[in-house]
Amino acid sequence: MEIVYVYVKKRSEFGRQCNFSDRQAETNVDIQPDPSLAKNFIERDPIDAAIQCASDMSEHEVNTERFEMENEGVNHLEGGWPKDVNPLEMEQTIRFRKKVEKDENYVNTIIQLGSLMEHCIKQNNAINIYEEYFDDEETADVADEPPSAKTINVFRDPNLIKRTATHLSWHPDGSKKLAVAYSSLEFQRSSRDMSYESYIWDLENPNKPDLVLRPSSPLVSLEYNPKDSHILVGGCYNGQIAYWDTRKGGQPVELSTIEFSHRDPVYGMIWLQSKTGTECFSASTDGQVLWWDIRKLTEPTETLVMDISRKGVLENALGAIALEFEPTMPTKFMVGTEQGVVITCNRKAKTPAEKIVGTYSGHHGPIYALARNPFFPKNFLTVGDWTARIWSEDCKESSIMWTKYHMAYLTDGCWSTIRPAVFFTTKMDGTLDVWDFLFKQNNPSLSVKVCDEPLFSLRLQDNGRFIGCGSKLGTVTLLEVSSGLCTLQRNEKNLATAMFERETKREKILEARHREMRLKERTKAEGKEEDVKVETEEKKPEELLARVQKEFFEIIEAEIRRKERADKLSKGQEKEVTDENEDEGPYKEE
Repeated sequence: MEIVYVYVKKRSEFGRQCNFSDRQAETNVDIQPDPSLAKNFIERDPIDAAIQCASDMSEHEVNTERFEMENEGVNHLEGGWPKDVNPLEMEQTIRFRKKVEKDENYVNTIIQLGSLMEHCIKQNNAINIYEEYFDDEETADVADEPPSAKTINVFRDPNLIKRTATHLSWHPDGSKKLAVAYSSLEFQRSSRDMSYESYIWDLENPNKPDLVLRPSSPLVSLEYNPKDSHILVGGCYNGQIAYWDTRKGGQPVELSTIEFSHRDPVYGMIWLQSKTGTECFSASTDGQVLWWDIRKLTEPTETLVMDISRKGVLENALGAIALEFEPTMPTKFMVGTEQGVVITCNRKAKTPAEKIVGTYSGHHGPIYALARNPFFPKNFLTVGDWTARIWSEDCKESSIMWTKYHMAYLTDGCWSTIRPAVFFTTKMDGTLDVWDFLFKQNNPSLSVKVCDEPLFSLRLQDNGRFIGCGSKLGTVTLLEVSSGLCTLQRNEKNLATAMFERETKREKILEARHREMRLKERTKAEGKEEDVKVETEEKKPEELLARVQKEFFEIIEAEIRRKERADKLSKGQEKEVTDENEDEGPYKEE
């Protein structure tokens, strides 16, 4: 091998550390400019030069430490009493109070505190800090901003096997909590490992449920008690009714017996307006509406079979999916059925047949949502198949207004609690539609793509600003709508009233016209039948037989005469031909 470079180093310098030192710069190579080389370059004109005006940015990601919030409560009990005084004994507490009130320190303390309180009370009477200066102003001028909605929070089903968020219910006091019922409604698709739990979520903590409800069967419907915010009632997949007291934990306080419960999933649960605040009623696809008192859930207090033939036969009953009850009309309620029929009922009627008042037909499939307008209770909204329809109680043959047929199936809907002309619908393609029929009738005013999976449930908060949307995979999305959609517009009530009255009047005119046409057709058909009937009834069977025989023989005689005439004609023609032949002869001599 040829050696190219040889490095020589003293043995004493091996392993010695490097010692660096400063020194002056040295010029190793110096290339002088050559002007003759400029001739080899070509001048470029014009020149495109790119300049970046924005400042350079750098992106950094940091994973912050995740923390979980825990909610803990304390039950406050009356305390501060001496050990020898039992606070539950009225006499002992009164005796102790009298003893304390005679003490000089007590009297001096009360006098000192009284002067301070007197000053605060006088100040409060002088200036009312809670005074509403613009209480009379019902409407507010909203800026002409386009309608919009933004996502505030997302609550996901914490289980591995996802279930559908079938029903939502807002906390009645302040709406800081949201109760969600979870269950799988796909027939025979539920897994053995699927959880039965439903949850109450705190809006400010989406990481962990505020309370876990543990029913015996998955919950399909769940409702807060409007009179007592600690009480919830739920309808199970197996048809049972259960109620919870959040102060007592996640286990149900009481459960209805299977023998007296529904036979199908309980799709509708509504609290009744009662003095006790413990009465509710439920609806199921088994065709029954049952009334309950949660103080005694062993059996229902009342039963109604949804048989529109008014015979009360359970086999002929229509399966109930949606319930509607307006507290201002305590005796009336409405039921939306699987067959697309809305049944209006009167609870206070004497017989079961009289309890079913009437029906409204217009949908091609199950009615998933049924809600009265909070401002105009005579008008109600139904959501089913591919449309949402607005009805009037005065027009039973058809709805007064309806949306276009969508490409995706509609799953739920509700009215705005603030604006009488606004309602919301959810669809199977994961879209939330906001309709304002004073602004636009053919298309929704706003369509929001909430998620990729189908939306199944919808619930609006009482203030009309926040909407909860539950999806098929158990994701509950909380949205906030723009101020224009949750603020009463100027003169909106009058405009909505005029539109409802106009459309109702139009439908009544059309109904009368259709009724008149049907009556004409019926009388025409009945008239023809009566003419035939009169002709047949006027003649006796013997006369009718003689008439038929006479007509038969007349037809035969006419046929015989026709044949004779035809034979005579043919014979006359033959005779003429033979006479001509005889005159000419076989050969005529010239």
